[in-house]
Amino acid sequence: MEHCMRQLDIKKKYLITGSAGFIGFHLAARLLEKGARVVGLDNLNDYYEVSLKEDRLRLLEKYGNHSFIKGDLADKEGVLALFERERPEVVVNLAAQAGVRYSIDNPDAYIQSNLVGFFHILEACRRYPAEHLVFASSSSVYGGNEKVPFATDDPVDRPVSLYAATKKSNELMAYSYSKLYGIPATGLRFFTVYGPYGRPDMACCKFARKIMSGEPVQIYNNGDMYRDFTYIDDIIQGVENVLCNPPAPDSLGARCRVYNIGNSRPEKLMDFVTILEKYLGREARKEFLPMQPGDVYQTYADVSDLVRDFGFRPATSLDEGMKRFVGWFKEYYGYEETV
Repeated sequence: MEHCMRQLDIKKKYLITGSAGFIGFHLAARLLEKGARVVGLDNLNDYYEVSLKEDRLRLLEKYGNHSFIKGDLADKEGVLALFERERPEVVVNLAAQAGVRYSIDNPDAYIQSNLVGFFHILEACRRYPAEHLVFASSSSVYGGNEKVPFATDDPVDRPVSLYAATKKSNELMAYSYSKLYGIPATGLRFFTVYGPYGRPDMACCKFARKIMSGEPVQIYNNGDMYRDFTYIDDIIQGVENVLCNPPAPDSLGARCRVYNIGNSRPEKLMDFVTILEKYLGREARKEFLPMQPGDVYQTYADVSDLVRDFGFRPATSLDEGMKRFVGWFKEYYGYEETV
């Protein structure tokens, strides 16, 4: 498929839900920079600091081809009205309640956003047909799978967190709507994504803040963990390649596919900490702890089908990506340069 892959069509209108989020913001910026029309939707919830989301949106304001609506996917009438008014040709659903550990104490937020909200997106795509629905799934669906690398045809029916269960549910819901109503849909199982304007609850920002303030960094499973860290620019290129290439029908007539999107090169957690220390110029105080509920030992993506179908080839090393992240982190949060 790679040889006949369609490039981004800047004449189309793209709706990005979760456009004030980490991946949503970077995707919107990429599409706007290329001249596409982008409509963003986000509820600006306070799961993490709203000021960061607002700063991301401010960076998008310079584009005349961008419009933003503050709204919630759980508001069905609002979602349907948005689709009726805007008639997006490509829909990218990145809005979701994020975080594995947060789902243990706050399950309601995940049901409303990740299940009810996604249902409303599917209903809107049914009533106001889009050419392609691309939606965020997660590497969390692999749960405690021990076979590596994780492949999309591996069994994923034993989620170890509610967050993972909602993401697998999204894949099932998308398939049924594709079969029943002809909605072309592609799910992307994101592995650990990092980079500038990243989420404060993710390891990069959390560790960097603690290292700079002299607080101990909590390292789970005594540091014996692996993550498939993927730099944001590589992720965005992969998503961009998918947007204008909806799946062909399968044997049942459903136009629905799921892909892993990750670096396919898991890094040891302690190596990640060492690189972070190098660019911050500080040594971390380390607090070693056992594995936490809902966490997994390693994530490792088999992305061979994404490479085959969309030419996906991550090019940013962890060292280079962390260097760029730390440069942004120090500037954004006002830390003085440390030699």
